[in-house]
Amino acid sequence: MRVDCVNPSTGERRHQYETMSQATLEAAVERAASAQRAWRERPLRERLPLFRELAAVLRRHGDEWAALITLEMGKRIAESRAELEKCAWLAEVYADNGEAWLAEEAVVADGLRHRVLFQPLGVVLSIMPWNFPFWQAMRFAVPALLAGNAGLLKHASNVPGCALAIAEAFAEAGFPPDLFQTLFAAHQDLEVVITSDVVGGISLTGSTAAGARVAAAAGAALKRVVLELGGSDPFVVLDDADLDVAVAGAALGRLICTGQSCIAAKRFIVQDALADAFAERLAERFRALRPGDPADADTTLGPLVDESALRVLDDQVQRSVAAGARLLCGGERIDRPGFYYPATVLTGVTPEMAVASEEVFGPVSPVLRVRNEAEALALANATAFGLGASVWTRDLERGERFARALEAGSVFVNSIVKSDPRMPFGGVKKSGIGRELSAYGLREFVNVKGLSVYAHERA
Repeated sequence: MRVDCVNPSTGERRHQYETMSQATLEAAVERAASAQRAWRERPLRERLPLFRELAAVLRRHGDEWAALITLEMGKRIAESRAELEKCAWLAEVYADNGEAWLAEEAVVADGLRHRVLFQPLGVVLSIMPWNFPFWQAMRFAVPALLAGNAGLLKHASNVPGCALAIAEAFAEAGFPPDLFQTLFAAHQDLEVVITSDVVGGISLTGSTAAGARVAAAAGAALKRVVLELGGSDPFVVLDDADLDVAVAGAALGRLICTGQSCIAAKRFIVQDALADAFAERLAERFRALRPGDPADADTTLGPLVDESALRVLDDQVQRSVAAGARLLCGGERIDRPGFYYPATVLTGVTPEMAVASEEVFGPVSPVLRVRNEAEALALANATAFGLGASVWTRDLERGERFARALEAGSVFVNSIVKSDPRMPFGGVKKSGIGRELSAYGLREFVNVKGLSVYAHERA
């Protein structure tokens, strides 16, 4: 199958590539399994230096690969550089903590001794999206390989250069050949990988619909899955919040990756006392943004990833306006080549409107008014999703109490939602299964083995 790649900032086709045949995929799986059998026997202390070298490789190629991210999926160049640096940090965190996180645990019970061991599963398949092309892949691959597994990456079709560069990074860092491989595969051809006896698990980041399909296939094959799916993250502003702090956080949390992030702030729930001022100040910030070439450091608003994303986003806005929402700024496609949509603020939004009830992947901020804290909490939790959430308040005890009641995998007080390799990351409800990052993510793709030793003596 032939796949087209398009530059989001111009709309022009850059190149095409062919996907792999099933026979080629099967051969890649077998090579990964062979590499993994040798890798798992290598002592952990010998594996760890490779992850420090991986961090060095990512920094050495930082400018080159940041430019590639920006070219392929349209992220502003400063954000692309930050993504590469975060990947390097991830590798260092696991190099520093991997030995402790995989250490055997002693259990006190009858008999001579009992241990809990953490051993690799085999080959892990990852199916990753385009919006953070290095970060999403690395946050699966680093812990999976450190635990002794092999990794296969089926990346989004529009970031083939990034997919190849990730494989290049592992090779340059000195990892064994075939231990990490990039697969150019059509989704319908992945069954041969998922059902392979040597594949122990699947990690997917993507839409809820994609997650359901992969989970069904993995379940039929009795394979472990980790799913990081969609989100409709609430950004809750309580009536004692510092408005300047909250507005700055709202702009940052909504505009990262031009709003195309599962953990972007998507529903702005604001108590009455601050709602009008919050919406107007956010609109002021958005009106000042400068759309342009994402490779230009002066650009403050980049493109969406493709024409389809732009159409879906505009449709959500127009349906909401037709239902009674009011535009403070934005709301119409920017007239220039590429896939540009203005940063948009809507007020008068009610929970059933498209911009509040659907996942909105783009720089659109619906403001929903509430009378009190109880209403804010109920509205924040009134969603099928549960990935991230944040609450903004001067009263830290109030904020922590509120955050504990939020139905989400990651909750923040006075900070945007963000992933951190030292903390577990994942969702509840329709936002996912399992966890990534930290010790919890490392242990998702291991066999947690119980070892019990008793004396060899007659009863």
